[in-house]
Amino acid sequence: MRFELSLLAALALSAALAESAAAVDAAATAAADTVYRHGVVYTVDAHDTVLQALAIRGGRIAFVGTDAGAAAFIGPQTKVIDLRGRMLMPGLVDGHSHPLQGGAALLKCSLNYEQLSVAQLQARIQSCLDQTRAHEPDAWLEVVNWFQEGMVPANVATGRATLDALQTKRPILVASSFGHTSLVNSRALKLGGVDAKTADPLGGKVGRDAAGNPSGILEDAAQDMVAKLIPAPTAADNVKAAKAALDALRKQGVTTFLDAAAEAPSLEAFAMVQRAGNLTARAHFAVLITPPQGRDPKQAVGMVKSLAQHYDQGKIGLDPKLTVRNVKLFLDGVITAPASTGAMLTPYLSLQGAPANPHWAPSASRGPDVYFPAPILRALLIEVASAGFEPHMHADGDRAVREGLDGIDALRRQFPGRDIRAAIAHNEIVDPGDFARYKQLNVIPVLSFQWEKQAPDTMEGAQEYLGPARFKYMEPAGFLAAAGARIAYGSDWPVDPLDEWFALKVGVTRTNAPQPDHKYAGPLSEDKGLSRAAVLRAITMNSSYELHQDESTGSLEAGKLADIIVIDRNILDIPTEQIADIKVLQTVVGGRVVYQSDKFTRQ
Repeated sequence: MRFELSLLAALALSAALAESAAAVDAAATAAADTVYRHGVVYTVDAHDTVLQALAIRGGRIAFVGTDAGAAAFIGPQTKVIDLRGRMLMPGLVDGHSHPLQGGAALLKCSLNYEQLSVAQLQARIQSCLDQTRAHEPDAWLEVVNWFQEGMVPANVATGRATLDALQTKRPILVASSFGHTSLVNSRALKLGGVDAKTADPLGGKVGRDAAGNPSGILEDAAQDMVAKLIPAPTAADNVKAAKAALDALRKQGVTTFLDAAAEAPSLEAFAMVQRAGNLTARAHFAVLITPPQGRDPKQAVGMVKSLAQHYDQGKIGLDPKLTVRNVKLFLDGVITAPASTGAMLTPYLSLQGAPANPHWAPSASRGPDVYFPAPILRALLIEVASAGFEPHMHADGDRAVREGLDGIDALRRQFPGRDIRAAIAHNEIVDPGDFARYKQLNVIPVLSFQWEKQAPDTMEGAQEYLGPARFKYMEPAGFLAAAGARIAYGSDWPVDPLDEWFALKVGVTRTNAPQPDHKYAGPLSEDKGLSRAAVLRAITMNSSYELHQDESTGSLEAGKLADIIVIDRNILDIPTEQIADIKVLQTVVGGRVVYQSDKFTRQ
């Protein structure tokens, strides 16, 4: 592997020498503002060329080539940076995240995505209550980053009684990190008016006990019946959360992001940060249309148009700005147990038989209906495209994926030849018969690579419930790539911790971090994963394409914006497990340094 990459790099460098010399001769060799040299410059251009040096002038890339070629761009005022063999590459483009929620979660009572027993969960929440006794008896406690699928032992029950046992009178909402489930106490249910007579809302489900009473588990849209009662953050709270998010993103090397379920508070918060001159990443927003709103496509799209007219700042330019081009639709929930709200083509399996002779057999459930019925989805997608927006759809289960693809098929027939960059996020289970449709329909699968590993959610929460025929294709990045799909990357933060480099490592290896007990040591499913070049292209050039930003970012080529990062090691040449350990030393957006580690100037 290393030999092949080194050979390719050498060939690419040789081929680039003449081009570099020609570029220097042809360019007005005015001095650059900054020159990086003596490095491994991974361009992510059409040939994945590896070079040595890069020059920036006026916030754009003026030159990419050899150290010798870069010399022509060095003047008396040029800042010259010796990379000392370290890697320089395009800035990361996160094509699906929830940054305002991610920033806010950094400031709330958090369970930190940890595997917890019921007793440990109770102790952690009680600690948060004890630290905020002044808020008794009526202020809400909102707890985030609950790894519901990782509760120990596996499949242990949680419900309102879990929270009712705590020493408090306060209403409590514990939000699953996946974003599709909340656990609430009895007081929260009472305040929300949720009782045995409460019907499931469109696109949601109220969990119930054996007697038909609310269990304390609320799925998808049912969460809103309680969550709407939590006082909304103030504008100042949201600005604080946006700043916290941007700080986390730039330290990871993210220079562009898509807020994949944006509403007015998120747009306003980042707009306020931008007006103050503190926006450190290019900010794209996919405005959320809920299933009830989708029943009236014209009114729903009218809402999106109103937000875009107020917040969209036009074409991509040197300085980071806000772009409102996308619309977000949730087609289903999550495929993992205990929620099992992903929409499936065939039923989930359930554990049946006597304890002494258990077996897994088809249940009565294929999950919920797709949240936007097919005729409504088609009409909505066409209305979205007619207004100049593009769809970004959440689909976890294979039935949701298929209906999403069918909707885009109708869209393509309505607008043949239009450059509509439709995306489906997650794609955790895809029927093999649909693999080729992504390329045929030019649908971008936006994948969260960090899920492509053995873990409680994929093993205890999915393997048996899906059965071997479906599980072999779980998280089908390699299968989709083999079928010609243009794969982009999205972290889905804060569904998971923001750790882009761990995600890239998983995308290549399909393995978890080393476990002391080796419980989750092997690769996930039968998918072979992606190459290093493929995961890097997914998080740079392909996600730039997803956001109509590929002419400006995603690769290091003369004339493009200088959105670059410097990392502490060569991702192409280190053992794959070490990809997770990569540290960003410098992040640059439009030629402006927005983050620099104190290790940057060290050898």
